[in-house]
Amino acid sequence: MNSSTPSPQDATLRLFFALWPEGRALGSLGPWQEHAHALCGGRMMRAETLHLTLAFLGQATPEQAQALTAHTRADRIDEGEIELRHYGAFPRQGIVWAGPEADDPATQTLHGIHDRLWNRLQDLGWQRPDQAFKPHVTLLRKADCSALPAPMPEPVVWAYRHYVLVSSEPNKGMAQYRVLARSGADGG
Repeated sequence: MNSSTPSPQDATLRLFFALWPEGRALGSLGPWQEHAHALCGGRMMRAETLHLTLAFLGQATPEQAQALTAHTRADRIDEGEIELRHYGAFPRQGIVWAGPEADDPATQTLHGIHDRLWNRLQDLGWQRPDQAFKPHVTLLRKADCSALPAPMPEPVVWAYRHYVLVSSEPNKGMAQYRVLARSGADGG
């Protein structure tokens, strides 16, 4: 995960905002993935690509990316913690994920971060999607979602202090993620 500003010669970029796991959370996701893979098959996401998407923007110009980079660095969120406690799926897409409980107060905090972020993005001219926000971490793609495993005994505890703006760049048929900016990184 390296941090840089997009260069002017870049064509459009595919951007999203996310929480990125750090420390223990990253190591704790591996057993959840392996457990799900044993039942559902599919392709396990690479450890360096695991994240919780807060807002997917899609295609953006380098100028838009630069504006979003500046906005992200100037923004701050309160520190928090979530617990990924259960498996879920998006069957049509063949995705198996880990997520927090819907009624957990920490999940409501994530919804607040998501809403606040989209309110600011709309002020910058971005169109908010119609689908509801479902906090999750994609563990498997192209998986058989007909049956999901029982949750692992230990939830993944994920502490966060900031969110990141990420560019998803194709590389040999797989996405390479490049962190463009981290919230609160303006030093102010």
